[in-house]
Amino acid sequence: MILGFCCPAAPQNVKSQPNPIEAFGVNKREEPLSDTQTKEETTKSNQPGGFLGFIEKVGNKLPDPFWLFVILGGLVLVSSFIFNKLGLSATNPESGKKVEIVNLLSSDGLKEILSGVVDNYVTFPPLGLIITVMLGVAVAEHSGLISAVVRATVSRVGPKLLTFVVALAGVTGSVASDAVYVILIPLGAVAFRAVGRSPIVGAMVAFAASSAGFNSSLVLNITDVLLGGISTSAAHIVDDKYHVSPLANYFFVAVSAVMLALIITALTELYMNKRTQELVDHDEIDYSEVTFNTGRDGDDALAGDVPQEKITAALRLEPDEARALGTTAIVAIIMTAIYFALLFVPGSPLQGENGEVMSSPLITAVAVPIGAAFLILGLVYGLGIKSITKASDVPDFMARGLKTLLPMMVLFFAVSQFLAWFKASNLGDWTAIKGAELLQKADLPPLLLFGAFVILVALVNLFITSGSAQWALMAPIVVPMFMYVGYSPEVTQMLFRIGDSPSNIITPMSPYFALALTFLQRYYKKAGIGTLMSLALPYSIAMLVGWFLFFALWWMVGLPLGPGTPMDYPAAQ
Repeated sequence: MILGFCCPAAPQNVKSQPNPIEAFGVNKREEPLSDTQTKEETTKSNQPGGFLGFIEKVGNKLPDPFWLFVILGGLVLVSSFIFNKLGLSATNPESGKKVEIVNLLSSDGLKEILSGVVDNYVTFPPLGLIITVMLGVAVAEHSGLISAVVRATVSRVGPKLLTFVVALAGVTGSVASDAVYVILIPLGAVAFRAVGRSPIVGAMVAFAASSAGFNSSLVLNITDVLLGGISTSAAHIVDDKYHVSPLANYFFVAVSAVMLALIITALTELYMNKRTQELVDHDEIDYSEVTFNTGRDGDDALAGDVPQEKITAALRLEPDEARALGTTAIVAIIMTAIYFALLFVPGSPLQGENGEVMSSPLITAVAVPIGAAFLILGLVYGLGIKSITKASDVPDFMARGLKTLLPMMVLFFAVSQFLAWFKASNLGDWTAIKGAELLQKADLPPLLLFGAFVILVALVNLFITSGSAQWALMAPIVVPMFMYVGYSPEVTQMLFRIGDSPSNIITPMSPYFALALTFLQRYYKKAGIGTLMSLALPYSIAMLVGWFLFFALWWMVGLPLGPGTPMDYPAAQ
C-alpha cells in the first residue's frame, strides 16, 4: 500500500465523482464566486502569507530541479575557475596536505568532466540503493502486503496517535539506511489519507523523521560505527590511545529518538496541520496517486476523491488477508532470527572481519537484505491471497515499481554530475575546513561554543550533505580543539550529530530532498522546491532548536552520553 508508490491506480476523472474533500481535513470554499470576482483575485486571496508563504513563493520561482542542478553545476565550474585564480587554499589538519581549489575549466578538468559523466551517474550511491530496495518493495506493494500491514496498523491507531507512530518509525528507520526514505515517505502519505488526514502532512512527517533518524535511533546502526571510527582517528592527534566506541552516544540518541518523535508530533498537531492547508491547495491533490493497492481487483475504486466511509471500510482485512498476514508475520520472525544468527553465531560466513558484527555485509550493504526481505515476504503474502498466481507476476511487479522511479532517475543524472564536480573542485572541503577554523578562533562560553558549532555544522551541511564525509573533514579540527579546552570527543561527536540531521531536509543539494520532491509532486503536481522547503523548514528549525536544548539540559545534569562515555577530557578519575 505505498499506494501509488509502486503502481499508482489509473487516474480518474475526479470531477465526475463526489468530492468529500472535508474527509481529508480540508474545508472547501462554500460560497460561489460573485460575478465580479475573478479567478485571479480568488487565487491571490488564497495564497499563504507570512515567512513560509514568502519561502514558497520565492522557492517555486526556481526552475525545475533538473535545470536547477544544471545551473548549480555551471556555477561550480565558474567558481572553481575564479577561486583557483585567486589562489584560495586550506590545510587539511589530518593529512597536513594543502587543499587547493581545482580549476575544472582547465584542459585537464574538462577531460575529467567528460570522461566521468557515465561513472558519476552509475556509481551515484542513492541510485543503486533505491533501485535495489525498490525491486523488493515493489513485490511487497503489488502483492498487497504493505497495504495489509498499514491497514492493520492504522485501524488500531487514532488520527492523532498516527503522527507519533509514523514519526517514531522514521526516527528508528535509520537502521534501513537511506532506504528509509523510499519506504516511509509514501507510506506516511497513505496512512494519513487512510484516517482522513492530509497525505501531504503524512509525507512531511515521514520525511522529517527519516532525516532525524540518521543521527538518533533506538537501535545501533552503521552511522554509529562510521562516526566513532572517524572520531577515534581525530582524537589520536591529541591522544594516540583514545578510542571512541560505536556506543559512545547511545544513551542520548536512544532517548533523543523518542524526544524528536514528540517534537515532530507536537509541531504537526499544533502548527503544520493548519499551515499545510494554507500552503497546499488540497483540491488539487491527485488522490489517485495515494490509493490502496491490496493486490486485488477493484483497487481503482479507492482512487480519487471517495467518501471517507469507503476508505474506512477498506481498512478492514478480509479473513484470507488476515490469515496470509499472520503467516507472513511468522516467516518474518524466522527471517529475523536467521539474520541475527548470521550476524552473531561464530563461524557464520557473513560475519565481518575478525568477527566484527558492524563490518558484516549484512550491515554495510543493508539495502540487499532489506530488498530481499520485502521480496520474500511479498511472495509469501501474495501466494496466500493469490495475488501472485504465476512466476511472471514477480518480475512484472518489479518492473511496475521501477517505472515510478523514472522521474527520479532522470533528476539523479543532473544531481550526480553536480555533486561529483563539487567534490572534484575541492570547494566543499575548503568550505568545511575554513568554517571549522573560524569556530576554533572564537573564544566562547561552553554552551555558546556548543551552539555555535551546531549552527556551523547545520550551515556546512547545506553544501556537504554526506554526514560521514563532512565529519571526516571537520573532526580532525574540532575534536582536538574541544579536547584541548576540556571536552571529550564523544561530546563533540554528539554536537555534530545534532547539527547534521535537521538541516538535511531543507537543502536542495541532498539527493533525498530531490526524492521527497518527486513524491510530493506525484501527490500535488503544483508543488515546487519552494513548497517542499516551506513545509520542511518548520520541522528543521524545531528539531535543531529542540534537540540542542535537550542536549544542553543533559549536559548540565551530567548524564553520560553512552556506556562508559566521559563528558570531559581528560576523563575525571
